[in-house]
Amino acid sequence: MSPLFQQIIPYALLPTLALTGGGLVALFVRFGVQVRSAILHFAAGVVFSVVAVEILPDVVRLHDPVLTAVGFGAGIGLMLLIRRLTQSPEEATTKVTGKQLGESTGGRFPIAFLLAIGVDIFIDGLLLGIGFAAGAKEGVLLAFALAVEVLSLGLATATSLTEDGVPRSRIIRLLLGLSSLFFVSTVGGATLLHNLPETGLDVVLSFGLAALLFLVTEELLVEAHEGEEKPWLTATFFAGFLLFLILGMVA
Repeated sequence: MSPLFQQIIPYALLPTLALTGGGLVALFVRFGVQVRSAILHFAAGVVFSVVAVEILPDVVRLHDPVLTAVGFGAGIGLMLLIRRLTQSPEEATTKVTGKQLGESTGGRFPIAFLLAIGVDIFIDGLLLGIGFAAGAKEGVLLAFALAVEVLSLGLATATSLTEDGVPRSRIIRLLLGLSSLFFVSTVGGATLLHNLPETGLDVVLSFGLAALLFLVTEELLVEAHEGEEKPWLTATFFAGFLLFLILGMVA
């Protein structure tokens, strides 16, 4: 085992355990509507901060408008296509009406939401792997920052899936799958993607940029606003953004 792998594994496990742990807490602790909204607002703020602090500057630095447009267009196109294929207008109306009346959604499986979460986790793992390839200090600090992000994502994911009526055993399997995805993508980021040409990196980051913006605007914030909106709930979005912004500055 190379020194790089020995260095990566302990810190890659930190966000992995945070993701699983956050999801399990949300799975076995029943949160109220306002707490659920606060979790989703906070997670949206953290993800939006990741876009602004970690991904967008790299895309601008690579400075290739054509490849950026290709990657971004592919990302948003895929997310919209999945939304179109997995949710009919009738289902969307039923979901909204059911939420307003306090009814269950009857086990609806949110494929678009989970795919967006998966893309986020995958990109985060790649960023951590690249961080360690760039230097030990950068990698360690980024590991702690990403642990905060995926902890909130784990809470938000399990909370949202529980609200949608997904069985608990299936949620646990999904959490373990997402955690494994983070670990694998971290190793890949430190090896394969570190040697990827800048043209390929631009497309990958632009694709992830679009997917994460979709996750924030069309999934996390939409679900966060389903309950009664209060100023302190909105403030949790900005708290999440500020937290990761500061962690990004330190890293």
